[in-house]
Amino acid sequence: MNNFKTYIPTILFSLLPISIILGPSISLINIVIFSLYFLIIYFPQNNIKIHDTKPVFLLVILNLYLVFNSLISVDISSGVYRNFGFLRFIFFFIMVNYLFYINEKNLNILKVWTIIFFVVLIDIYIERFTGSNILGFSTSLFADGIQTRGYRVVSFFRTEQIPGAFICGFSFIVLGYILNYLKFQKNLKIFGFVIILFCLIGIILTGERSNGLKALVGFLIFVAIIDYVKIKNKILILFGFLAIFFLTINFSDYVKYRYVDQLFSKIKTKDEREYFFENSLYIKLYKSGFYVFKNNPWLGVGNKNYRIEACDPKKNSVHKEYYCLTHPHQVYIEMLAEHGIIGTIIIISIIFYLSFRIIRKIIDSKNYIQAGCLIYLLINFVPILPSGSFFNNFNITLFMINFSLMYAINKETNIFQKE
Repeated sequence: MNNFKTYIPTILFSLLPISIILGPSISLINIVIFSLYFLIIYFPQNNIKIHDTKPVFLLVILNLYLVFNSLISVDISSGVYRNFGFLRFIFFFIMVNYLFYINEKNLNILKVWTIIFFVVLIDIYIERFTGSNILGFSTSLFADGIQTRGYRVVSFFRTEQIPGAFICGFSFIVLGYILNYLKFQKNLKIFGFVIILFCLIGIILTGERSNGLKALVGFLIFVAIIDYVKIKNKILILFGFLAIFFLTINFSDYVKYRYVDQLFSKIKTKDEREYFFENSLYIKLYKSGFYVFKNNPWLGVGNKNYRIEACDPKKNSVHKEYYCLTHPHQVYIEMLAEHGIIGTIIIISIIFYLSFRIIRKIIDSKNYIQAGCLIYLLINFVPILPSGSFFNNFNITLFMINFSLMYAINKETNIFQKE
């Protein structure tokens, strides 16, 4: 069964992290071709059957809702490709499960991902300490036309300041893969915590505050669930992580500026606090998103339509709370603004149900890859912290990679495996 037909999707899946680095168009092509391969492989073989159809069924329901969301959007054309395009992730989910069902050795794909992951992670350190990555890419952050103390890292993403999000998206998979091996190596177990710390510091050094804080939360949960360490030692490790987190922030002037000075220097006095809460970009966006939701409470304005609503000159003049930008930069506010109460309940209910329905099997199997994937899914929904647009190609791709692997790598949860 593991013939030439499966070699190509295996290669495509192995190179998925590289395609994401190369850009959204390349990753989109990769996922579409990879997903379509399921149709080429699956339908000619009558002996292949999906035994757990519930995840696929609910993903189809989610896709149908997104199509409906397009039809009731303020501007149908704005989000139609994003909504209809979610179909590719349904086939992607099925194909990932199929690959790991037919051949458990496909876990070797994660060896390739681990190499790519550490190349990017080391490159982040190089750029932070030298000013440019190994290919010479770098960027500077400007505020009010004045260069700030340092810059946000771009690594191989050239002009996109998202390597922290990339590392965060793959770190729990890679760390789970490494820890699954280290738990059987008596003298190397502590090495897992060193790698976790190396990843956390790397994400912090990118200057991406939200991803740094989410990674901290995720890694603390990860450390807490590692079962080969005594509770007393876990507590010491957890406090050690927190201490190193704050030491890392103070180590770099720019990182300290991003995490500490940029906020606390603006709220020392009552007048500064009042000015901050009136003029902070994120607070303006949160308020704007809330008012878009308030004016469209049940179904929202439509996926990717916040910008259409908030940037409409006529509506902007009527609703003074509106702030024109691409999205509200907070996952719950974005969903409420673009999907309303009904759509938000549908989306979050499906995601949370599909994630938690297999949690008992994840706990029983003690599979760190699955646990890591679940943790990544959950930290995407940390309240208050800023976030990218949930259905943005980059973000939803990382999300669906973790979601698909969470099911695929365990016989007890793979949708093709008989219970």
